[in-house]
Amino acid sequence: MVWLILVVLSLTAWLFLWLGHGGFWKIDPRLPGSKRCTGSGLWPAVDVVVPARNEADVLPETLPTLLSQDYPGRLRVFLVDDHSTDGTGKVARSIDAPILQVLHAPHRPSQWTGKLWALQQGVAASQAEAAPLLLFTDADIGHPADSIRRLVAQSVTGDQDLVSVMAWLRYEGFWARLLVPAFVYFFAMLYPFQRVGDSRRRIAGAAGGCVLVRRAALQRAGGLERIAGALIDDCSLGRLIKAHGRVGGGRIWLGFTRDVISRRPCQGLAPVWRMVVRTAFVQLHQSWWLLAGTVVGMALLFLVPPLAVVFGIGRGVVGRGWFGLWPGLIGGTSWLIMARTFVPMIRWYHLPPMLSALLPLAGVVYTLMTIDSARRFLLGRGGSWKGRNY
Repeated sequence: MVWLILVVLSLTAWLFLWLGHGGFWKIDPRLPGSKRCTGSGLWPAVDVVVPARNEADVLPETLPTLLSQDYPGRLRVFLVDDHSTDGTGKVARSIDAPILQVLHAPHRPSQWTGKLWALQQGVAASQAEAAPLLLFTDADIGHPADSIRRLVAQSVTGDQDLVSVMAWLRYEGFWARLLVPAFVYFFAMLYPFQRVGDSRRRIAGAAGGCVLVRRAALQRAGGLERIAGALIDDCSLGRLIKAHGRVGGGRIWLGFTRDVISRRPCQGLAPVWRMVVRTAFVQLHQSWWLLAGTVVGMALLFLVPPLAVVFGIGRGVVGRGWFGLWPGLIGGTSWLIMARTFVPMIRWYHLPPMLSALLPLAGVVYTLMTIDSARRFLLGRGGSWKGRNY
């Protein structure tokens, strides 16, 4: 009877997520193709800010993709070397381009996180002849030649204050093949893209690897100073713009693309683990009650269905009759719905649909990552990233 209650709760939760949670599992919306438009008013100037800390290995591959953009309007690129120890600034300066300025971030105040402080330096440096649009993009992100054209077109034609795309993440090895699509899947579960884009809803988010924002909206919202200490900088920026970007609330567009790509592949379990534990406990507002609730909720969603299948089969084998099989049948239905919602993401990453059946394993691993994130907070290593602890 206990198993029956648990599996019914799990099935109810999955039916709600599948049918009533903003279609979070759909690969939608997607960044439209290049807009062939004329008229100087459609292509406002863009200032690109690239925060870079110890990115010397990837910059020769990614920075030229920004410097060779096919964009009709004025374009400037500000790369901010965030106290790198691997010669990032030297590598950037060796890539000669008239639109590129390489800056060195001054000493970081204690109330700022590193990435936001670097972004702030780029925004400040671009104030002279300030462009109306700012593109924040990570140093490991490679862009197609029409990337900025497409982002700007989405912003202008859709009257958006912030446009962001989830960069396509590369993967190598079994664990990365499972956990990278699951990472995006869980992100969309927390921030359903269609609801983020709905101005009537408060939910807001962004994908930090590629964010185009109107400078006027950012200034109206109070600037990056308002979120100076945020570890989850992208979603904090999304909330700031949606709440204060314009009178009545800012407008956000968040979508998918395969063309904006992280050029640094995730290899195995360790890189994904480090990426998640940095902010998982922060996402829970460093609340032990929310952590406990999250662990229970994740167990109900991802652990109960497969265990119920095993339990139901076992009960049936020992002769408990059809009643003994009910938990397994209901748990199996939940598992099928779970896999069904994961299939679009698996296909988006060019992986075999059968891999979607392993979503329970991914859910358990991400639960362990969340617990480890809380453990690191207790040890004073919360938010650890590239040699910094917050």
